[in-house]
Amino acid sequence: MAKLILVRHGQSQWNLENRFTGWVDVPLTEAGRTEALRAGKAIQALGIHFDLAYTSVLIRAIETLQIILSQIGQEKLPVTKDQALNERHYGELQGLNKDEMKKKFGEDQVKLWRRSYDVAPPGGESLKDTAARALPYFESRILPDLKAGKNVLVAAHGNSLRSIVMSLDHLTKEQVLSLEIATGVPIVYEIAADGSVQSKQILEPAKI
Repeated sequence: MAKLILVRHGQSQWNLENRFTGWVDVPLTEAGRTEALRAGKAIQALGIHFDLAYTSVLIRAIETLQIILSQIGQEKLPVTKDQALNERHYGELQGLNKDEMKKKFGEDQVKLWRRSYDVAPPGGESLKDTAARALPYFESRILPDLKAGKNVLVAAHGNSLRSIVMSLDHLTKEQVLSLEIATGVPIVYEIAADGSVQSKQILEPAKI
């Protein structure tokens, strides 16, 4: 049975600064690199040999994946990068402080932009929009690997991974609103040959 591990990137500089990041290419903080290393140690303890990995085209996800692969001794693993796995695009909010936006537009409006399923911020994407690119990519590129029995590691972002988990866990659009994907915490699925989920485990980050 194939293993699928999903990991949200470690803390980025704009996570630290409480800014809307989206598609802006912001690096990890030192704390984010430590989160990635802890994720690598937790994955290493499972003893899984991966066949391939996927990530977005954004440096915070790429760097997280590189740290994990180095920790588990699989640096030469084939890696596919695609913007279909990018974070949700926050449009005109990108780079702006979340608390300042609450003061400007009101907490309810900002919450609607951040946590609703189908309301997009100005010039940006809703979670529904993000799922419309991330899920077809998962189903056409990643799921066939899993059905073929290959073990796959995916390092991506909170909202692209929420889209994938929504599908795997059969969540409704109401249920997904409360779904949180923590930075640097691996989610492990066992996937059968027919693509169905047989088990799910959220790994405790390893202590360093």
